[in-house]
Amino acid sequence: MKPTTIDDCKLIEIDQIGDRRGHISVVENNREVPFEVKRVFYLYDIPGGESRGAHAHKACHQVLVAASGGFQVEVNDGKRKNIFSLNRPNQALHVPPGIWASEINFTSGAICLVLASHVYDEQDYLRDYKDYLRYRNA
Repeated sequence: MKPTTIDDCKLIEIDQIGDRRGHISVVENNREVPFEVKRVFYLYDIPGGESRGAHAHKACHQVLVAASGGFQVEVNDGKRKNIFSLNRPNQALHVPPGIWASEINFTSGAICLVLASHVYDEQDYLRDYKDYLRYRNA
């Protein structure tokens, strides 16, 4: 299998239905997200300007949504980096396995919703950047 690169990180536009009363956006397995969701979690109460993440997964895909407020996601494949800005609840970012990702520059009150393809498994995480680079080059 070809190693993933930052080019494999894709923004996903999620349809929204709405009128003067508000909006709804729906996310379904293998439709809006390119996998079956096995775990959902969210980050919140992060002080403005703070960062989270800074790790990679060996097998787990993730889709990140700014459910409220905004933040940026810096993705890195060991050779190149890119930054995506998320600040609309009907837009998401797919981060495939093998990509080092950091959520940065949270606005005050932001909520980051994460849809994951796998249940939590500590063995799937690469938390040290030097270990990540060794993994990528193996």
